[in-house]
Formats: sequence, C-alpha cells, structure tokens
Amino acid sequence: MRKERLIVPLLVVLLFAWMAAQAISSWLFEREMARTLADLEARGELDIERVDVDQGWWTSTGRIHLAPLFGQAWRLELTYQARHGVLSTHLDGEVMLRHGPENRHLFGESLATAPPLWEARYHVLSGTLEGGIQLAPLRITQQERELTFEGGRLRFSGEQGNWRLRAQLQSWVLSDGAARLEIGPAILNSQYAYTEGAHSFTQEDRLQIESLSWHQPQLKLDASAIRLANRVSLDDQELRIQLDLDLGEIHTAEQVLLTGQTELELSRLNADAIRATMTRLRKLAAGGQTGTKREALLAHLEPYLLAVLQDSPRLDLQRLELDSPMLGLSAQVDGSLFFDGRRLESLSLVDFDQPAVKERWRRRLDGDFTWHELPTVVALWLGLPLDTRTLEIDIGRGQVRVNSRPLPPLWR
Repeated sequence: MRKERLIVPLLVVLLFAWMAAQAISSWLFEREMARTLADLEARGELDIERVDVDQGWWTSTGRIHLAPLFGQAWRLELTYQARHGVLSTHLDGEVMLRHGPENRHLFGESLATAPPLWEARYHVLSGTLEGGIQLAPLRITQQERELTFEGGRLRFSGEQGNWRLRAQLQSWVLSDGAARLEIGPAILNSQYAYTEGAHSFTQEDRLQIESLSWHQPQLKLDASAIRLANRVSLDDQELRIQLDLDLGEIHTAEQVLLTGQTELELSRLNADAIRATMTRLRKLAAGGQTGTKREALLAHLEPYLLAVLQDSPRLDLQRLELDSPMLGLSAQVDGSLFFDGRRLESLSLVDFDQPAVKERWRRRLDGDFTWHELPTVVALWLGLPLDTRTLEIDIGRGQVRVNSRPLPPLWR
C-alpha cells in the first residue's frame, strides 16, 4: 500500500522533469542558433536575418535569410521546422534561392524543379549539429545552349566555433553548339574555426576535380586530378592567405600538354584594419546604403582599405613548377614581392585609373624572383645568351630587370 502511494508523486516528478528537459532543450537550441548566426554575420561578408520565429517547447519554426552585404545579386532563404526532444532536436525545411533585382525564385520560376530539401539534427548534450542537403539533377535549355547538372549532396557538421562542410557534386556540362565544357565529379572539404564574434578565424578549403574537359572542333583539352587548397587565417596581427594548386595532367592530341604545381602565400595584411573595414561595412549596410554605387562605396572605405596595407604586405611564390612534355618546356620559379606600406596618404583607390596614381602604386613594389633551368627558347625571346640557365628577375620601385638588364619589350 505504501508503494502504491509513492507511484503518483513519482510520476508527477518524472512528468515535471521531462517538461523541464523539453524547455531546456528548446532554450539551448534557440541560444545556439542565435550565437551561430551572429558569428557567421560577424565575418562581414553576409547580411543574415531570422524572421517569423515561433519558439515552442515541442516545435519551433522560422526562416533564415542570407544575402550579400551589398548588392542584390542573390538572396538565400532557409525555412526550418525544429522538433525538440530531450536529447536532440530534429530540423528540416526547404532551400529557396532568389536572384536578380526582381528577386525571382530560381526554383519554380527560373527552373522547373522543386526547391532542395535539407535536414539536420542538433545534439543537446554535446552542442553539435549535423545535417545535409540533397541537390537534385537539373537541365536548362536556351536555344542551342544547354546546362545539365547530375546532382549532388552537401553534408555539414560542427559546433559553436568549429564547422565543417563536405560537398560531393556530380558533373556539370555546358554545351553551346559544337563547343562543350564538362566539369566534375568534384569533392569540396571545408572547415571554418573561429573565436567569438569572428575576431580571429581560420578557414581551410580543399577542392578536388576528378576531370575537366573543353571540346570544340579546333581544340580538345582534357584535365584530370586537379586539386586546389587554400587556407585563410586572421589572428591578432595579420591576415594570411595560402594557396596550393596542382594542375594534375592536361592532355591534348593524346599527349601531355601541361603538368604543374604552385604554392604561394600573401601575408602581413593588418588584422585590426581588416576588422575595422568589416565593422564599417556592416554600419553602412545597417544605414540602408546597400544600393550605394561602387565609386561612393569605395570612397567610404578607402581609408580603411589603405590601412590594411600599413604593415607592408608580401607575396611569396614558394614554388611554381610547370612542365610541358609536348612543347619541351619547363619552369621552376620562386621568389617574393613586397609592397611599401609607408606614407599611405599619398595613395588613392578612388582615382586608381589615373596614370599618375597608377605610377605611385607601381613604385611601391619591390621584389625578386628566380627562374631555374631556363629553357633556351625563353633566353632567346628575352635577348639573353643562349647558354643562360638561371633568370634573375629584380623589381625595384616598380622597375623590372632581368639578369641586371632592363626588361626588353615582350611583344614586338
């Protein structure tokens, strides 16, 4: 009898515990959603807005709008319905893309296909989110032009401060009469790690294109195993961009036309000036100046953009290796290029098209590059002795010299 009297209070406690867990799950989901969108917007590249939000203990709904900070080229809308559980929240919805100044729907208006669907699951205890988007095949025909896409899938996962994306895309084919361009299949792996407010971040992207071909009656080019990797990092001192490209093999007429790899790095871009530029951009956008013309926008940002150069940026070509068995030519080049970041007040971005302003920018450049194992035909083209095997390219205040000689006219 005593045990029976305990059952009802125990059930009540369990019911209240379950309801409290539901409320906490809904609150945690809402908090992480708001923090994540705020951090992504802090990058300064996108305008992000969440509207029509209806938050409940069991379900929540809303729409997320993403658009370029300036311009009306496109607008992405994600609808979502979240069904909250004690340990996880399941989300699903549609992906709708508008384009052009008229905000036309890409899916349903421009393309006779349904919007892609997406789904995800948020794990309450770990704070992680994982999900995906299925891209359906499509075909667009306009007179003799035709674009076909065989579909693909995007997978994303991560938690606050660290997100990952993996895209597996099937072939794209663009044909125009006898000309045909085909790209893919391709795989993209991306990771974005950041501190709160995107004060510092690191983004790494790796793209692998299995095949690429361009066919027309007079020319056929086929490439395979193209790989592109880049790393962008912003810390307390600088923004650093690293790029690594592997061309794989490019064939024509059943011969290897070109193979090659290159590695380069751009560094010493002032970090505080970049953050100030992003802050200024967001203020201009918040002030309703999204329709500002390019010249007026550049005038607003010119002091901030010039300040990015105050630490004298440098471009390092760590490796450039090209080889053409078909033509019997090769190139092995390395070197560095520097920009003088002193007395920036004498420079202008607004008037860059003026010859005098271009000359002031050009005279800020210094550097040196070395071409190892110089092909004889290049030495002949530059008017150097035919036994020249090393080409030293020196840049001083914008003036280029090769092997201590002024650069001769390249086109006669």
